[in-house]
Amino acid sequence: MYSYLSLLIIKNCSSMDKGVIMKLFGFFGYSIVFLKALAEAWIDVVKRSFDGKIDPEVIEINTDINSLMGQVLLASSITLTPGTLTIDLDSENKILKVASISPRTKDEIVPFEPYIKKIFD
Repeated sequence: MYSYLSLLIIKNCSSMDKGVIMKLFGFFGYSIVFLKALAEAWIDVVKRSFDGKIDPEVIEINTDINSLMGQVLLASSITLTPGTLTIDLDSENKILKVASISPRTKDEIVPFEPYIKKIFD
């Protein structure tokens, strides 16, 4: 997939406008930050499984993403990350309800939100 996107960038570099290039940078940034968050969350869940330090809670997260597709990608990304689960998406009010196995801040749960915003808004 990355090679295909790279080929598109090289082939159409002269005809691309700034918005398309920023969306591609947003996609690459999202991919890197998401994979990093995925690895960190996986390690955290494994540690908590062994030591039993699980304190579940439900958190409401306000998002700055206006696009429904962006909000759905954000909700899916949260659910794919171990230890978190998106249980509700209020797209009109831009609020996500997230179940987490331990108390966390918004930045710990959604470090990839700015990149999704670059892609869809």
